[in-house]
Amino acid sequence: MPKQKSPKLAAPQSTAQQLASIVKSCRDIMRKDKGLNGDLDRLPMLTWVMFLKFLDDMESIRAEEAKIAGKRFRPAIESPYRWRDWAANPQGITGPELIAFINQDEAIRPDAKRGQGLFAYLKSLRSTNGDRRDVIAKVFNGTFNRMTNGYLLRDVINKINEIHFTSKDEIHTLGLLYESMLREMRDSAGDSGEFYTPRPVVKFIVAVMNPRLGETILDPAAGTGGFVVEAFTHLQKQCKTAEDFNRLQKGTLFGIEPKPLPYLLCQMNLLLHGLESPDIDPENALRFPLREIGDKDRVDLIMTNPPFGGEEERGILSNFPEDKQTAETALLFLQLIMRKLRRPLVGAQPGRCGMVVPNGTLFGDGVCGRIKEELLKEFNLHTIVRLPNGVFAPYTSISTNLLFFDRSGPTKEIWYYEQPLPEGRKTYTKTQPMRFEEFEACLAWWKEREEKDWAWKVRVEDILKYDDRGSLLSANLDVKNPRAKEDFEHMSPEKLLQDISINEQRILQSIEELKASFVSRRPE
Repeated sequence: MPKQKSPKLAAPQSTAQQLASIVKSCRDIMRKDKGLNGDLDRLPMLTWVMFLKFLDDMESIRAEEAKIAGKRFRPAIESPYRWRDWAANPQGITGPELIAFINQDEAIRPDAKRGQGLFAYLKSLRSTNGDRRDVIAKVFNGTFNRMTNGYLLRDVINKINEIHFTSKDEIHTLGLLYESMLREMRDSAGDSGEFYTPRPVVKFIVAVMNPRLGETILDPAAGTGGFVVEAFTHLQKQCKTAEDFNRLQKGTLFGIEPKPLPYLLCQMNLLLHGLESPDIDPENALRFPLREIGDKDRVDLIMTNPPFGGEEERGILSNFPEDKQTAETALLFLQLIMRKLRRPLVGAQPGRCGMVVPNGTLFGDGVCGRIKEELLKEFNLHTIVRLPNGVFAPYTSISTNLLFFDRSGPTKEIWYYEQPLPEGRKTYTKTQPMRFEEFEACLAWWKEREEKDWAWKVRVEDILKYDDRGSLLSANLDVKNPRAKEDFEHMSPEKLLQDISINEQRILQSIEELKASFVSRRPE
């Protein structure tokens, strides 16, 4: 009799495989719902469901810790609105009743009593001491349930219920998985790209700025929280005591993000990476008059990628000096950052910044030139890293640069470093993006600077040009590599198109400045 083969046992899935499988199942279920249209709808939907499961798991841990310590514990979310009350039971509330409970201001609750609906309750939460209830209310004030089929929503909830946020391994893995979903969302819808800065760029800026425990760190255009997460990870390695960890958790990291979608994504991203009570302001970073920002509002370090282009309302423009009002959002953020950096008073270290700017900021004249004049005269713009084509592809083809400056004194000379593309490449693409390892040569050069094929320095006198009467003619930071071998005849078609695009940007910027000047002079 032939020997029977024993059935093969399936290899146990890793944590990463299990979580990826859960998330994939959720996305497959959501594709069937007519209320959702693409990843730009599905990811926020998945996020708020995960957010509530995460909160309930954390609250369970805290309740147990309080019990052991003999202390009273007050949950952020009360019964019957906790995950365990309405979502944890796979056979629980479903269908139209589930949709009504979540969406309506008043509904039949899971305890069979009539009362506030889930979202109405969450939006109404208030705290007296700035605890997590305020964060929850801010998150849900801009969040909507877009699923229309309560049975499909119950299937999603049951899948998310399989995630154990009490496991550090699962939280870490889900944090990485969540970052990959943010990248996918950026790639699937052009306008969401503004929420996401490529991870290698974020890591490079944080590496060279080297935030230190005890400093206050701000991203005034936080998006999905990439800079705050990377700074948190960087500072975690410096924590040696419980006091260090507490300091990192509170009063160290700050962000500002006014748009509801990236605000929600940012909160979830930070929570998954271990920041327990993210301090993210949900209002417009530009809402305060610059003159009202004083020393108490300043920070030690700013790392950011402010939005390019865009247009602010007239009331926002009035917060800036008359001769520096512009429709270009990146220039408004640059002025805000200059104002927010700590002054070196009474032994304090001067504030410093690492930020992404479009090429237009480097070559712009008029208002842009006057802003750069102030930057060069009152700040030390010590380094400009010129990024290659396609770093932000497919969101934008605009060439970008990294500015590094501090408040140690006026600029005397500027180091330029031209980050090259990998050999044989003409640009980056969605499928072949930039990698952090490509910054290794720049990181080595940063510590021991010398002029070479990709690095050169320029005196500030060669940047700031004045006429005989002392009026500013230009402040052109768009300085080409003097060792570049490429000439016009041998330019690639991509480079020629890029140069044409830059000239068009200059023209458009001039038109926008003229429009802004007309608006500012128009009588009320």
